[in-house]
Amino acid sequence: MLLQRILRKQIYTDLISSGKLIILYGPRQVGKTTLSKEIIKQTGLKSLLINADQLKYIDILSSRDLKKLQSLVSGYELLFIDEGQRIPEIGINLKILHDEIPKLKILVTGSSSFLLSKRVSEALTGRKKIYTLLPVSMQELAIEQNEFELNDQLDQRLIYGQYPEVIIIKNNQEKEDYLREITTSYLYKDILELENIRYPMKIRDLLRLLAFQLGAQVSINELCNTLRLNRETVERYLFLLEQSFIIFRLNAFSRNQRNEISKSQKFYFYDNGIRNMIIDNLNSLDARNDIGALWENFIIAERKKKMLYNQTHINSYFWRNYTGAELDIVEETNNKLTAFEIKYKKPRLKAPKAWTDNYGNNYHCITRENYLKFIL
Repeated sequence: MLLQRILRKQIYTDLISSGKLIILYGPRQVGKTTLSKEIIKQTGLKSLLINADQLKYIDILSSRDLKKLQSLVSGYELLFIDEGQRIPEIGINLKILHDEIPKLKILVTGSSSFLLSKRVSEALTGRKKIYTLLPVSMQELAIEQNEFELNDQLDQRLIYGQYPEVIIIKNNQEKEDYLREITTSYLYKDILELENIRYPMKIRDLLRLLAFQLGAQVSINELCNTLRLNRETVERYLFLLEQSFIIFRLNAFSRNQRNEISKSQKFYFYDNGIRNMIIDNLNSLDARNDIGALWENFIIAERKKKMLYNQTHINSYFWRNYTGAELDIVEETNNKLTAFEIKYKKPRLKAPKAWTDNYGNNYHCITRENYLKFIL
């Protein structure tokens, strides 16, 4: 199957015509290198492709020496640096290349935004455009597949997720083997390369706790007690897991109504397959007791991808009050609120009364019958 990525056209356009350096973030194994090479081929420019793991390039690209940098890119129209976060002083050296050789097109990938952005943000202010590539979205699958095919493969998406290789592989055992490789060899790699990670096993334990609490409110204090870590450490680990594109959070929505929960949060995974492998459960849907949580995670992650790729800026929350009434998603845009409940089968026809009394009847229920309209 040819996987067409939504970002391809926009990155190509910006690389060719914006005059800015292009940075492509995303977790490992989601296709950043493949997409970049497709774009480079499309440009037809004479290109220098560099893997930042190669020591001979690291020395030059971290040198701050214009002559060395010029000698490296001389005769080329486009420079591609893969895994740019591995290069010390990457930001200032990219700035030198951009300012001193303005005709040179530059495309850089990075697996961990917290590493790469720290080194490029200040140096490249006003000089860069940033894109994030995530596991394949249903919008991207819909380019090649019709509605019947998307629905026919939905169970696979809920269990095995949407990493490109997982989608291409046909055999379920091979899918499981691949996901196991990701979670053991790649998932924590960027985080564990950081300094001051004193308890690497605790990060794995933390992620497992979040995986079992999928779709539920998470108590940071409870995490601290279970892991026997202080709050500052747990908050830092959560931040690193978010910045490495493994999880993301929704905060509680509140307009200071007396009985609304306002300081709680939920955590979701960008990919169902990664979540399921973390808890070592790739059983079929008819043998699971967490279908509702899987469905909720899938829908919310797909909605997040849609907003990201469509460059739609919407604030997203969940809502709950102390009587137990709740809504899975509340979206706020231009001071307008829209509420969504996510149900795998039986729809909820009405929003909770506490919601409609305070915020109106702007409510929709997302089920297997209508989910494609919501995420496509």
